[in-house]
Amino acid sequence: MELFKTLSRAWKVKEIRSQMIFTFLMLAVFRIGSNIPVPNINRDYLAQMFSSSAGLLDLFDLFSGGALSNFTIFALSITPYVTASIIMQLLTIAIPALERMTKEGNEGRKKMASITRYVTVALALIQSIGMTLGFFRQAIIDNSVLSLATVIMILTTGSVLLMWIGEKINENGIGNGISLIIFAGIVSRIPSGIRGIFTQYKEGTISTVALIGLVVAAVLVAMFIICVQQGVRKIPVQYAKRVVGRKMYGGQSTFIPMKVTQAGVIPIIFSLTLLQFPLTVAVFVPDSAFAQWVNKYLSQYGDPGVWVYSVLNIVLTLAFTFFYTAIIFNPAQVADNMRQSGAFIPGIRAGKATEEYLTGVMHRLCFVGGLFLALVATIPTMISVFTPFNFMFGGTSILIAIGVALDSVQRLENQLLSRNYEGFLK
Repeated sequence: MELFKTLSRAWKVKEIRSQMIFTFLMLAVFRIGSNIPVPNINRDYLAQMFSSSAGLLDLFDLFSGGALSNFTIFALSITPYVTASIIMQLLTIAIPALERMTKEGNEGRKKMASITRYVTVALALIQSIGMTLGFFRQAIIDNSVLSLATVIMILTTGSVLLMWIGEKINENGIGNGISLIIFAGIVSRIPSGIRGIFTQYKEGTISTVALIGLVVAAVLVAMFIICVQQGVRKIPVQYAKRVVGRKMYGGQSTFIPMKVTQAGVIPIIFSLTLLQFPLTVAVFVPDSAFAQWVNKYLSQYGDPGVWVYSVLNIVLTLAFTFFYTAIIFNPAQVADNMRQSGAFIPGIRAGKATEEYLTGVMHRLCFVGGLFLALVATIPTMISVFTPFNFMFGGTSILIAIGVALDSVQRLENQLLSRNYEGFLK
């Protein structure tokens, strides 16, 4: 109910209403483009490819809202831009020049955004070539150089256009444009997913009790995800009092917010990327001994591969949670900044002791958050394998959808709150 109240209040503000309409129109362009097919494609062969790929591309197809399985102009979705952003974040640690650039304020951020765009175009071109000349080569009717070049350019241009749409939403719309594009792709598959479950119910594949159980479980999982994603460990911080002239400054109390899932869904994406790599290679050599071994021992649909896949997913997700959190939260830097500003954690000495305390808290939160991400990413796979439900929405997609929805509502509330303050000041 609170969500609808926020949307209702936001719609009454002219400026916010314009931003909401702009966002909706941009997402409508994305959905229209997701249904415009690339020319010279054999649709029957394409459907056969995805039915026999053992779920290899299901995650990417879900993010693109079905554009990949239909091989439309937005088949690459926003994946190249997301990958480029992750690469640039990692490179800022390894390359001092990029690290200095991130500390140059607004100008530095503009330079980083420009470099990210160029990397996105390069990755989109590479992925387009790989898809056209590799996985989708047999589905292309006309294999002439001009036809293949046309497909490659269409796919690359579609991905770059989505990047532009995402940035325009950031400038003139509501919420994070890139996240909203992924959100729109995931949500667009919900009607077909619900229709598929009810088709199974009508055919007698699943019982009434099982259907009710699925609905209850879905609600409980959504509530659990919301609670954990909103969970924050507040580290109390006290500022020392100091006298300047006849006035006393400082003495106020605040806190450092440390989220339970500070790394977001990045650890799951890294984990899935590594786990899907051998399966991707196996697709190109389907009759080899390597492909048979991978499908049996490393596939989520193999036996005992489902157990090996699940265990590796949990371990890798935990490891990447610690790794990525250490990148975005530096206890040594936070402790040094606190010391320079005269702040301290009550009961903890400034300097090294503060750094060790923050590191300990970060590690405990990483373990809990990583375990949560691993379970959410693994449970839907187990449901699909060991129950009659064809669970098309993985844990990653559920986390992203809920996270983007919460973030968008929070942004609306912040805008409404800022306007209330403006009215008060006037």
